[in-house]
Amino acid sequence: MESAKQPGLDRKLSVAPMMDWTDRHCRFFHRLLTPSALLYTEMVTTGAIIHGDADRFLAYNAEEHPLALQLGGSEPDELAQCARIAEQKGYDEVNLNVGCPSDRVQKGRFGACLMLEPELVGQCVSAMREAVDIPVTVKTRLGVDAFDSYDFMTDFVGQVAEAGCTTFIMHARKAVLAGLSPKQNRAVPPLRYHRVYRLKQEAPGLEIVINGGIDSIEAVKEHLQHVDGVMLGRAAYQNPWLLAECQQQLFAGPDVISREDVIDSMQAYIRQQVGSGVAVKHISRHLLGLFQGLPGAKAWRRYLSENAFRDDNNAGLLTQALAAMRPAGAVQV
Repeated sequence: MESAKQPGLDRKLSVAPMMDWTDRHCRFFHRLLTPSALLYTEMVTTGAIIHGDADRFLAYNAEEHPLALQLGGSEPDELAQCARIAEQKGYDEVNLNVGCPSDRVQKGRFGACLMLEPELVGQCVSAMREAVDIPVTVKTRLGVDAFDSYDFMTDFVGQVAEAGCTTFIMHARKAVLAGLSPKQNRAVPPLRYHRVYRLKQEAPGLEIVINGGIDSIEAVKEHLQHVDGVMLGRAAYQNPWLLAECQQQLFAGPDVISREDVIDSMQAYIRQQVGSGVAVKHISRHLLGLFQGLPGAKAWRRYLSENAFRDDNNAGLLTQALAAMRPAGAVQV
């Protein structure tokens, strides 16, 4: 669905692009919790857009704005072509993935391995910037394998900045391309927040967003003392109410809606999507953590997990799950 772009982008808070997680249904849900955060798609490869079903890969709900498309690729002309398509579709930003460590991504010569080719990344950024008027940003890591010194990172950022990129999202870990799985790469390499802070101090003209291991509103506020923005990843998915807490404390505006309000809105969304042929399980899976840490959370998760697959057209699943959890002791929605 195409829609007009939003004026300006506030990157104080954003939700990371996460494969198999941040699809359009997840983003619709997250937008209910935080009207202000910048949302990102899952990574979409240039090949999928150019040679596949671009309309399917790039579809989104108008309510998701502000919304950025993350691209995976390493051919400047192809990235420029995809950036133009993204702008035509109404996306508010195009982001280049220079951080994914998976074997499949490496074989395609994109993701974290591109940190070893800063000149090529610069060419990609330059081509995309020439093709579109929306912002072109880069999400990267602190280094790759043995190339993980502070100087290596700043040399990479400096070369890409010379190509015109002014916004860098820094996952505050290096990537280990051989020996660690993508899951291990999200936890095993140590977090080095101080390097991201130092980068911002030494390059104040760049917009620096920090990512990696951030799981509380207190941590978000602390990071914002040092950098321009915070990107939440797994914590936002596993405990989505964190987004509502961030919205309430970081942005001016109306009071955050209740969990029951969120359920009502998602129930209406599910009815609409089921009517369009979407199975309810593809939507409900994103809400498993809505009551994380509260009485009744286990009953909520159990009901959704056990019943989402029984009837693809069960548009009342969420209200049924809410009713099932109340006898389990839930007192706050």
